[in-house]
Amino acid sequence: MAADTARDVPLDALATPIAWLAVDGSLAGCNAAFAHWMGVGRRRLLGVPAAALERDGVQLAESLALAGEAPVRMRRATLAFPGSEGLRFADLWLARADDGGHWLEVHPVDEFPGADPALLLPSALSASLRGLAHELRNPLAGIKGAAQLLARRGDAEARELTGIIETEVGRLAALVDRLLSPAPPRPFEPVNIHAVLERVLRLSESDAGWAVRLQRDYDPSLPEFPGDADRLTQALWNLVRNALEAGAASVQLRTRAEHGVRIFDVTHGLALRLEIADDGRGVPAELAEQVFLPLVSGRAEGSGLGLALAQQVAREHGGSLAYRSRVGHTVFTLLLPLPSAPVPEAASDG
Repeated sequence: MAADTARDVPLDALATPIAWLAVDGSLAGCNAAFAHWMGVGRRRLLGVPAAALERDGVQLAESLALAGEAPVRMRRATLAFPGSEGLRFADLWLARADDGGHWLEVHPVDEFPGADPALLLPSALSASLRGLAHELRNPLAGIKGAAQLLARRGDAEARELTGIIETEVGRLAALVDRLLSPAPPRPFEPVNIHAVLERVLRLSESDAGWAVRLQRDYDPSLPEFPGDADRLTQALWNLVRNALEAGAASVQLRTRAEHGVRIFDVTHGLALRLEIADDGRGVPAELAEQVFLPLVSGRAEGSGLGLALAQQVAREHGGSLAYRSRVGHTVFTLLLPLPSAPVPEAASDG
């Protein structure tokens, strides 16, 4: 995707630092999170050779030469704005853009478990995104009002469906408010993952009707865990909707508890394994290494942001998102750390 097109996409909505490079390897633009992470304004970054950001190394310059049809990953790169002393450590993804330049996606090392996600939030949104958010407020209010009127006139099933509309409108309205007034993420609260999945399934039924078989395979022993139910709902709905759009006739949601699970560099005593499996067309082979990069989509009308946002939500919860795919069988796996049950104290001899 060309850099001019990229400016029309709300990359500022992503907490993941993203930059796009010109054909000569210089920075042609970036999202707010990238400038915030580098610690300088966007204007100062424009025109700076990307290779000059790497401190005492040539890995980035070599990766730019190698990045072609398949993206190139750099592990634990050391970056700094030329002339500054502050060092930043990150894993990098480089992917070729349609105009011959490159996309640079940054995953700060301190982004992983134990980091404060608020540190990675963009400090402000672009004026265009603020304008879009402002314009969304009125139609959302109209939809909510219409749903309330329908609920008064309908039967029990109609009231349930209008209740879903009201809930989703409320969630979108809250998102609009956050876009207009960026703030750190709200504190985590106890989350029941099966309640989240039931909400996603109800949305799926409303979207796909009875043409798709939706299956549950839940582990009832799973405990609640600290999280953001709305963000998890959005992430999982993105995954299920991708399955529906890939022509799946069957989608299964499966949860299990696992012990001694390693997520990135940390081993957790207890973790949630959540799998979303479908029998659709699968991930196109040419996108296999790029599906989590922003703006990468297998559909002409796709925004390419759904999986990037789902991965971001997983990381906000200290977890990971991965997948395996072939035609007729695709599985996205979300791993989230769970609070371990307290060890009972030994009985006193006294």
